[in-house]
Amino acid sequence: MPFTELWTWLEGLPLAEHIGFTWWFPFLESIHVLAIGLVVGSILMADLRLLGVAALSYAASRVTRELLPWTWGAVCIAVITGFSLFMTRAATYIENPAFQTKLVLLLLAGVNMALFQTRTFRGIADWDNAAATPVAARVAGATSLLVWAGVVLAGRWVGHSI
Repeated sequence: MPFTELWTWLEGLPLAEHIGFTWWFPFLESIHVLAIGLVVGSILMADLRLLGVAALSYAASRVTRELLPWTWGAVCIAVITGFSLFMTRAATYIENPAFQTKLVLLLLAGVNMALFQTRTFRGIADWDNAAATPVAARVAGATSLLVWAGVVLAGRWVGHSI
């Protein structure tokens, strides 16, 4: 596996050992799960608006504008706690198919969001208050829901396949 020395070095850091052998691991894991719940929950609300299923009386731009700070705050917490958990057994996690799947799905979620922001969202003035959003917005919302469900499932699988 590439970067074997990096993963071994990371696991050997005093911080990684402290997290891995104390109450910090379950504490950080709990915070990670809560943060992911907030990430997925806020994204779910925005995606349901894009799909024309919920919050139809609100402009799509308002829904995303009000949820985005919560989403990004939770993403920051999830990344910090996730990396803290990862560093305790980096060499094991990096070879874990569930972990690899989770990383690929996170990358796909980022690509989906970037495509939505750079293409579909730019024309939001045309459909902001419409209950029926354009096909591209619905596709982005549905893709997001599926990918984030996969991230959560793969994340749960990681702990059970080590």
